[in-house]
Amino acid sequence: MSKAVFTTKISPTYDDLPEVRYHFPRSYLNQVRGAIGDRVVYYEPRRSSGALSSRGGRQAYFAVASVVGVEPDLQRADHFYAYVKEYLDFDRVVPFREENHYFESALQRTDGQTSKGMFGRAVRTVPDSEFELIVAAGFAPDSIPIETSSWHTWSDKQVGLSEDQALFEEPLQPRSSIETTLTRPFRDEAFRRHVRAAYDNRCALSGLKLINGGGRPEVQAAHIRPVASDGPDSVRNGLALSGTLHWMFDRGLVAIDDDWRILRSSSLPEDVGRLIVSDGYLIVPKDDTTKPHPSFLKFHRENIFKG
Repeated sequence: MSKAVFTTKISPTYDDLPEVRYHFPRSYLNQVRGAIGDRVVYYEPRRSSGALSSRGGRQAYFAVASVVGVEPDLQRADHFYAYVKEYLDFDRVVPFREENHYFESALQRTDGQTSKGMFGRAVRTVPDSEFELIVAAGFAPDSIPIETSSWHTWSDKQVGLSEDQALFEEPLQPRSSIETTLTRPFRDEAFRRHVRAAYDNRCALSGLKLINGGGRPEVQAAHIRPVASDGPDSVRNGLALSGTLHWMFDRGLVAIDDDWRILRSSSLPEDVGRLIVSDGYLIVPKDDTTKPHPSFLKFHRENIFKG
């Protein structure tokens, strides 16, 4: 097994849905197969589409995921799909270079300049140490919940010991950033943070932005495709919703069409329906990279919505 970088565009040339699958030609098959059972980070290049003149890509790493399998593309010869799970957006995108430091050392030539040849490879293997640095840079240190922090001092066997007794016990080794991203509490908190930020703490169905006396937003982060149905912890699979509307959405009383039109179930009580914005359209983020993805909205309509 080996860790890798998968390159994908804002408007993919291939049939990519980073939260679920990565589409690639045979030339990268060995590298991708080597990553099965291991982790990858996603990288967005400068080109935002297949056009040679296109620009706008962030030139940065933006998410982490686990590769679980590879299957051939039955519609396109010599092409394959890598399927992933445990996708998670970074708190911040990580540029491939910060000053003179390249996160992937293979991208830097011996003269210190960027290797265009290596950059031209859509799939690149990366050493564990460099992969760890990319993931660590993607998450703010103070964003890690206490129960999943990389800086635990005491192991489980020390729980219940006095401070003096515990000093003679061997401390738990720090958990790596990669291991931390696997824990459910960390992923829940990261997802909540990302969705709230994308919607500016505003409910996407009602338009209300409520902040309590302690400065905490009342809006919740809802998965469009539920985690129980393999829904990823991606901001594109999330909606910022108030508690009542979150409950309604999860129970299929409302859904979203591909044009952002809000669909109402026939069983939705009329008085509750008044909570929804008057124009009947979802409030979406301005940033295209954080808007709900049509595939997740379709899953919700077809499997949860009680139209």
